[in-house]
Formats: sequence, structure tokens, C-alpha cells
Amino acid sequence: MCATCGCGENESANHDHSHDHPHDHNPYRTHPHQPRSPLSTHTHDETKRVSLEQDILAKNAGFAAANRHLFLELGVFVLNLVSSPGSGKTSLLSRTVQILRDEFPVAVISGDQQTANDAERIKAAGVPALQINTGKGCHLDAHGIGHALERLPLPKGGVLFIENVGNLVCPADFDLGEAAKVVILSVTEGEDKPLKYPNMFAAAKLMLLNKTDLLPHVDFDVAQCLDNARRVNHELDILQLSARTGEGLEAWLNWVRQGRHAALAAQIDQLETELAAARAHLIHGGGTIRRSVI
Repeated sequence: MCATCGCGENESANHDHSHDHPHDHNPYRTHPHQPRSPLSTHTHDETKRVSLEQDILAKNAGFAAANRHLFLELGVFVLNLVSSPGSGKTSLLSRTVQILRDEFPVAVISGDQQTANDAERIKAAGVPALQINTGKGCHLDAHGIGHALERLPLPKGGVLFIENVGNLVCPADFDLGEAAKVVILSVTEGEDKPLKYPNMFAAAKLMLLNKTDLLPHVDFDVAQCLDNARRVNHELDILQLSARTGEGLEAWLNWVRQGRHAALAAQIDQLETELAAARAHLIHGGGTIRRSVI
């Protein structure tokens, strides 16, 4: 995570906003490091480092909980798409939103260290999109997503796709408030990827094996890849598809549709719980219930 890999040092947060709560845009910076000799050693106690990591994740968890509550209130199904660079994540996302936009509201938040290329591709597909540039940061965090939502209207009753920075390490630890992480692996990357990056595959609910149209041209053992993934996470759902040809795409779209239905059902359950609580409050408070209002 970031306290270990140092991705937060001098990280630039590329977003503009005004609000009245104080915060540090770089929650990963602890203190300035002076230039040191390559032969020097860091004297910080291991316990302090662990405490810092826990504090970072605890703060992120608080922001994630706030995001999740908002998503529940509005019935939004939120997916956090993670992968290595070059997996075909943006191509798959573009094709996905082009189809789903005609069925229900869809929006996208794209994360990259630099450029707005991915967000522009999504906008060209006819879907609202917002780019977050993390500078030297190697992942999105819940705080940044919260601020992005101030500028990108949420697709009420629909789906929000969060396209994380291309990285299979740090994004595994950072909850954004999503319903599920979806890890995308292409057949050009090697079937041992789940074993090399087990935390990400353990954190995901779904793995998409992309670029299957290239299987005749690469040395890739599909069965071994699936076995490796399930060794890390035996509950992992796995779908195989090609974003280029569309083969297998319908199964992925149906998975998203089912998730949206579940989000709407959860929203209804929440509303019914709040309604029951309001009724109980009226009864115990001596009030009367007007059926035309409640």
C-alpha cells in the first residue's frame, strides 16, 4: 500500500473545488524526507509504519462509508474496475456503456496519472465522464471519488463505473464505496498474474478474462489461469470475453444488470426501513398516521 510504496510523496491532486471542511489533499504524506545517501538507512520504527498504514486505511474507510451511503440512497450500482495497464479496460468500458446507456443511466469516473484520454473516449461513447489525474499516485481513493461526485451527477437508479489507475497493487487496499471490484486480465499478460498479485484477485468479486480473440496467437493456458485465480479466491466469478469482437460480452452485461437490480432492491429495503422507523416514532410519540402522507 502507499505508506510502503511511497506513491503519495509529492502527489498532485488535480481537481478544483471549494468547501468548508479542512483536509489534506495528500493523506499519504507524513513528513518531508531530506535527500539521503543511497547507503543510509531509514530509522523509523516498524510499529510506527504499521500505525501509519492503519491510519491511512481508516481515514479512507470513513470516506468510503460516506460514498456507499450516498450510492445506497440513490440506488446506484457502483463498480471499481482494476487491471494492469494494457488489459483493454477502457475499450471494454467504452463498448459496455454504449450498450447500457440505452437501458438506464450510466456514468464513468476515470483515473490515470496524467491525461484525460480515457474520459474523452467515454464521452465520445455518449456517456457522462470525469477524469481524475493522480499525478504520482498509483490509485484512486474514496476522498477523491467523493469530490468527483460534486462535479459528476450520479446516475440515479443506474450504474457508475470507476476506472481505476492501471495497477494491481495499491487499489486492492482502497475501498471507494463500490459494490464490487472487477479485475480485468488479458490473455497477453500471463496465466500466473493472480498468483503474483493475490491481494487484488482476493479483493475482487469478478474477473474478466479479456482479449480471448488473441488466444490462437499467444501462448496462454486458460485452464491454468482460472485455476490460479480460484486458488487465490475460490468465490471469484470469472467470465471470458473479447472487447474487440464482442464474444462473451452479453454475460458481462447481464452481470452488470443483475447488480443494478440488487442495488435498486437494497434502496427499496432502506426506504422501507426508514418508513417503518418513522411510523414507530409517530406511534410511540402519540402522533397519528395519515395514510395520504405516509
